[in-house]
Amino acid sequence: MKTNGARLLESLNIPFALQEYEVDPDDLSALTVARKIGMPPEQVFKTLLTTGGPNSYVFAVIPGDAELDFKKLARAAGLRKAEMVPLKEVQPLTGYIRGGVTVFGAKKAYPVFVDETAILFDQISVSAGARGTQLILAPGDYLRAASAQTANLTKDLPLGSISNRNLGAPSIRALGERVGNNEPNNSTPEDCP
Repeated sequence: MKTNGARLLESLNIPFALQEYEVDPDDLSALTVARKIGMPPEQVFKTLLTTGGPNSYVFAVIPGDAELDFKKLARAAGLRKAEMVPLKEVQPLTGYIRGGVTVFGAKKAYPVFVDETAILFDQISVSAGARGTQLILAPGDYLRAASAQTANLTKDLPLGSISNRNLGAPSIRALGERVGNNEPNNSTPEDCP
């Protein structure tokens, strides 16, 4: 299925792949999309429309397994505060329905902020602008096509917590924590998978 997102990328000569999947209208989560397209959740980015007040809208694009930190987004976007746009307003503001929101071809070109972890991957997946279709492309191409800025946008995990975010590629924050860890590695070859 050719979408507005795909058409825009073609017009910019940006390479991408379209990945279709079966939609469950009762479960539109990015984690489910990641499972259905066979990519780690930290590489499948969800697009959220937020507001900083009347007539002030910003797209936040974050990993599928993460939670948006509104204070970090507000700081990055130069807003006093940020919060989710009510679901009933998403389609009138973007032209897209929940589960199919993309920054490409939205009714207005709202500022776009992408979580900094996107650059850790060779490819990321984002909605193509329709439920059941994802765009897979290089993060640098996505940032350029979306005129996006990167920032730390997700909630920090408590130190020592175990989450599925640590099972895939390490985040920039996790790499920093590991570099600062000077404890010896006492694992044996039998400990390694």
